[in-house]
Amino acid sequence: MESPFLSILALVAVVLLVVVTGGIGYLTLADWRDRRRRDEEKRTTRSATPKRR
Repeated sequence: MESPFLSILALVAVVLLVVVTGGIGYLTLADWRDRRRRDEEKRTTRSATPKRR
């Protein structure tokens, strides 16, 4: 027979694992979006700037 303490501990561990994994996924997605935005900004700034001779 399992102890209720172990069941609660296992449930808390699973919930924490899901929360941490979701947080890492969110941060990765936010970094990817920001990088895309910066690269797009660089391209538009570079193409709008006249070339020097």
